[in-house]
Amino acid sequence: MTVIDPTARVERGAAIGPDVEIGPHCVIGPNVVIGAGCRLVAQVHLTGHTKIGPRTVIYPFASLGTPPQSVKYLGGPTRLVIGAYCQVREGVTVNTGTEEGGGVTTIGDRCFFMVGSHVAHDCTVGNDVTFANNAVLGGHVVVDDNVFLGGQSAVHQFVRIGEGAMIGGVSGVGGDVMPFGFVLGSPRGTLVGLNIVGLRRRGVARADMHRLRRAYRMLFYGSGRFADRAETVSREFEGDPIVGKIIAFIRERRARPLMKARTRRATGTLTDLENDEPN
Repeated sequence: MTVIDPTARVERGAAIGPDVEIGPHCVIGPNVVIGAGCRLVAQVHLTGHTKIGPRTVIYPFASLGTPPQSVKYLGGPTRLVIGAYCQVREGVTVNTGTEEGGGVTTIGDRCFFMVGSHVAHDCTVGNDVTFANNAVLGGHVVVDDNVFLGGQSAVHQFVRIGEGAMIGGVSGVGGDVMPFGFVLGSPRGTLVGLNIVGLRRRGVARADMHRLRRAYRMLFYGSGRFADRAETVSREFEGDPIVGKIIAFIRERRARPLMKARTRRATGTLTDLENDEPN
């Protein structure tokens, strides 16, 4: 049974699915679609051509589907699509796309947006992505599955963040982050190793992680040109599904340069890669 608080404003044309709860003082625009079982706690603002997937929960002062913050936006009916089973906490903002950028901002299933996080126009966010408090994306960013963005981290426009990567708190991300990488540093983050904790939580075997560590060393601490090292890793680890994702990501180079690893310390040891668990 759908329940709409009498203080909420739902404009004609909005499509409300079964078993939806719309709490006090929510405002729902005429082109909004809300999936079955969603819950809008209170004072939620949904506007634009916005579609919310089933069982998503949205907390007070979230504003979703507002026009892109871009001078290139021409006022067209661009869209926002959010998947199922997401948690959108207080003060989260997500914009629709721009005509130039493809016209849609897309968020996958089971994403968790903590207080004050932001997704800009034309971004693509995968499944099971976590945004800690005040983590923000610029426009046209691509975030793959199982990424964690730490509190107050900021991602530059057109950056790609590969599957399973972790961005440390208060880190600035200006280059593409390889899958399973761990970025840390303010104001400009650098690749400091692998997201070992995330790999363990996903059940990656120890032997697989050892191969991944070896591939990482070869890529970033070997001799010769980086492109040649990448080809060597591709041949040596042919058929390895985890390393293969990294090589495919490197080869699919786009607008931003690949973020390289932090240099060796003066002692000659590697960086946080050597730690069992990243700090």
